[in-house]
Order: sequence, then C-alpha cells, then structure tokens
Amino acid sequence: MNPPDAPALKGFESFTAGDGGSLGTVEITAADVVAFASDWDPQPFHLDAEAGRASPLGGHAASGWHTASLLMRLLATNLLKGVKSMGSPGVRDLKWLRPVLVGDTLEATFAVLAVRPSATRTDRGYVDASFQMTNQHGEPVFAMTTTIIVGR
Repeated sequence: MNPPDAPALKGFESFTAGDGGSLGTVEITAADVVAFASDWDPQPFHLDAEAGRASPLGGHAASGWHTASLLMRLLATNLLKGVKSMGSPGVRDLKWLRPVLVGDTLEATFAVLAVRPSATRTDRGYVDASFQMTNQHGEPVFAMTTTIIVGR
C-alpha cells in the first residue's frame, strides 16, 4: 500500500507497445569495477588495469554481470519504482555486445515491445520490453529482453 502522499503507481493499462525512453546514465569507475569483481567475478581483467589492457577486452573492463546489475539499478530506480511491478518470469535474451571499460558513461534505454493481459489472472498483465545500454560513443554494449508482470 502506498503512503497517502505518495503518487499513484502506474498499472498495466498505462503501457503501450512502442513506449520507451531513457532510464538514465551511469559512469564506470575503476573503484566500482574492482569492488564488484572482487565480490562476484574475480577475473584479472576486471581486477587490474594492466591485465585488462593485456587482454582481448582492450582495457580495464567491467564484468558483464556488473553491467547487467547497473541496468537493473537504473530500471528499478527510474521505471519500476513508479509501477505496480509484480516481478518477472525471466529474461529471454541477454547479450554483452562489447566491453565496458573504466571511464565509459553508459545510458540505459527501454522500449515496450508488446503488452498482454494475463489469460488466467485478472489482477495483472505482461509487458514485454527490450533494454539496451550504450556507451558515450553511442555504441551498444548490453541488451536484454524480458517480461515484466504489472498489476492492473
């Protein structure tokens, strides 16, 4: 339940195929890359700038899982917090398209692909959406397609 002064959350009916926009930007710092890699993906090219430059990635690179987590943070903060989100049945497609390097600035965007009411539960519908992150050069670095369950 929302507090009395909180804005109303967007429901399933608020989404239309073709909707979309920016979810914001995030800068990739060496400290964040090393911290994430130390906890979750301790490969040399994530932990050390020199090892990154010597790798096929061409520089000190963020873990792909770090990039996915950054997208999730932007999605949660700039879209889902205002939506009657009921979770997701999963990601259908997830791609790391090019290395994300220390110093990059990523922008996350989304596009609604399709909307459909649940055939069995009248309290919800499904929003199929694609998400992309591009670097400061406009090059795609990450993409995923998923379904969001949204309350009616």
